[in-house]
Amino acid sequence: MATLASFAMSNHQRTESNRPMKQLVSAFVLLLLAAATPAAAAPPPFDTPAPVAFMQDLSSGAILYAKDADRRMPPASLAKIMTVYVAFDMIKRGELKLDTEFTVRPETWQKWHGPAAGSTMFLSPNEKVSVANLLYGIITLSGNDACVVLAEGISGTEEAFVSRMNEQAKRLGLRNSHFGTSNGWPDGGVTYVTARDLAALATATIQHFPDLYKRFYSKPNFTWGKTLGSGQAITQANRDPLLGRVAGADGLKTGHTEEAGYGFTGSAEQNGRRLVIVLAGLTSFNQRIEESVRFMEWGFRAWQAKPIVAKGRKVETAAVQLGAANTVDLIAPRDLTATLPGGAVPDLQLRVVYDGPIKAPIKAGQHIADLVVMSPGMQPQHLPLVAAKDVPLAGFFGRAWAGLLSLFGM
Repeated sequence: MATLASFAMSNHQRTESNRPMKQLVSAFVLLLLAAATPAAAAPPPFDTPAPVAFMQDLSSGAILYAKDADRRMPPASLAKIMTVYVAFDMIKRGELKLDTEFTVRPETWQKWHGPAAGSTMFLSPNEKVSVANLLYGIITLSGNDACVVLAEGISGTEEAFVSRMNEQAKRLGLRNSHFGTSNGWPDGGVTYVTARDLAALATATIQHFPDLYKRFYSKPNFTWGKTLGSGQAITQANRDPLLGRVAGADGLKTGHTEEAGYGFTGSAEQNGRRLVIVLAGLTSFNQRIEESVRFMEWGFRAWQAKPIVAKGRKVETAAVQLGAANTVDLIAPRDLTATLPGGAVPDLQLRVVYDGPIKAPIKAGQHIADLVVMSPGMQPQHLPLVAAKDVPLAGFFGRAWAGLLSLFGM
């Protein structure tokens, strides 16, 4: 018989008097797991020649694969994901408009054109280019010139824009990333990232700016610039190795330098599951295609989504401090699923985690707790739980009474 879940508070949860809080096992958890089979499922095996690899299922938060994921490494053009994130954030805040035009400075053109300047959008000196077209030039064409023109247009200098990139990295909690350029051009080690941080950055891009992500990150090709002599329009294909090869693929970015090798940060969504992958240090363009497709397909085939809690269902009750009510129900904000190895149902242990009692006021739908799903051989998966209703602050006398009880440790 499958092991029944322990559905109690974690040890770090305390009352104001620092006494452990206790809760009963929820009946729905017992029902949920009563039909589970005793088959234990180990994580499905996978091997890749990539020195660095990482995969996360955004639907559950599960990390499905990690190989040297915290190694600091040069990102090459993967740094452009942060350049785009900064621009997307400014657009969302109303600080930048897609139809705003920036002028290509002759000095910038001189530095970032020709074979020695790497990937290019084929901008021209003194040309006026909209923010939208620069973003296509960065994302679809990986234009180093487009990055610098956008950076200078937004912040005056590339250096000032890079400061914005590093500020965003701190806000996003990217502890092992630092940027020295807007385009990831080799800079003697000033710029570095990790696979885990790149996955977090990709996740933030997808979740914070879904409309902009959909508009800009899956374009198969883009036309800009003209050839010398004949003046023919230049069309370049998106280098994303998953587009057209893996169902649901819709981003993000490739990178390559001699120092970094061939890398890719990508995402795809199938049947409600969205995966983010990072591969780095591959040895060729073709190997990057093969490994990216193989890695993503393994993520979808070898793993399955296990329904845990239906949207709107009560999971537990949490204590409330200084509220008009003493408790609030914790419910699932969406259908919650865990990611498990395909073909078997492992033993599960579920635990509600929050810092309690939770202080009022509380808004309905506010994320105030997590349902932690644990399975042998896997890292815990954290699924959000939200408040079922508003809990306003108690009146003056209610707060005074609660303070008095706290004073006496009650």
